[in-house]
Amino acid sequence: MILRQFTCRAVVNACTQARIRRLAGSREMAKPSSDLAAFRDFFAKAENIAILTGAGVSAESGVPTFRGAGGFWRKWQAQDLATPEAFSGNPSRVWEFYHYRREVMLTKDPNAAHKAIAECEERLGKQGRKVTVITQNIDELHRRAGSKNILEIHGSLFKTRCLSCGHEEANHKSPICPALKDKGAPDPNTHDAQIPVEQLPRCERAGCGGLLRPAVVWFGESLDADVLSRSHEVLDSCDLCLVVGTSSVVYPAAMFAPQVAARGVPVAEFNMENTPATTHFKHVSFFALFLLVCGFPLQPFLSLHFCLRFHFQGPCGTTLPAALARHKSEPN
Repeated sequence: MILRQFTCRAVVNACTQARIRRLAGSREMAKPSSDLAAFRDFFAKAENIAILTGAGVSAESGVPTFRGAGGFWRKWQAQDLATPEAFSGNPSRVWEFYHYRREVMLTKDPNAAHKAIAECEERLGKQGRKVTVITQNIDELHRRAGSKNILEIHGSLFKTRCLSCGHEEANHKSPICPALKDKGAPDPNTHDAQIPVEQLPRCERAGCGGLLRPAVVWFGESLDADVLSRSHEVLDSCDLCLVVGTSSVVYPAAMFAPQVAARGVPVAEFNMENTPATTHFKHVSFFALFLLVCGFPLQPFLSLHFCLRFHFQGPCGTTLPAALARHKSEPN
């Protein structure tokens, strides 16, 4: 099963450490460059660009992440609510949480990073070139910015799926149902609304009326097989890959950049801070251990130094527009 979040814990003995060091060789792992002009040279020649995005790309839009010490909704963290078990046990509470998130998102706008990606896709598309966004975000800000080629690997806040008939569709109603109007306040002193299940969002297809759930990937669930397959097709054919605003620790998305790098394709990271993908051997060892535990050969991975060719640190809304702007070689 492909899990949204994969945690690999292993006790690394001296033999394993020696094997990784031996395969890596004695040379120092190359650090990624922050040379924008050099990146722009690759960008000017790329015909098929993959852009992987995470929560960091939406941070400047004020989107709450529900991560870290302050990442609570009432007294729960997202992982307490974003599970099939939580929904089965208390669908009213879970729907309050997602209703709150939907209503918050309706007050947010795409930022400069979203707009730069959308403008780049449209501009390069007129030149016969392609840009595809593979996002872990469920906020639809890429879509609202104008991006068309989007793969939402974790689903969308604004889609629902019927538990009875399985039908999935877009839903931008506000509120999503009358019973949730003015519900979902995040204050820890707020009590659950305890909405009767029959008053929660229901399927409107003729003859169904089943309970709806948010069409997002919850912890412990598999990613949509079709979306994942299409993502791999993009990654297997791209000639430039950008990793934007993602920590590179959530699986399987954490292995997308190494998958591209294994073909020798340049990978550029845009982030507020260093991530496990950013630097050399001490960080690469995590990915090496993952491959080792899973039985994959390490030589191709380590010989490429994880192949992060570029790293640009700072707000995505500042770094990305400069990186994706019209190149002097492009037609006017």
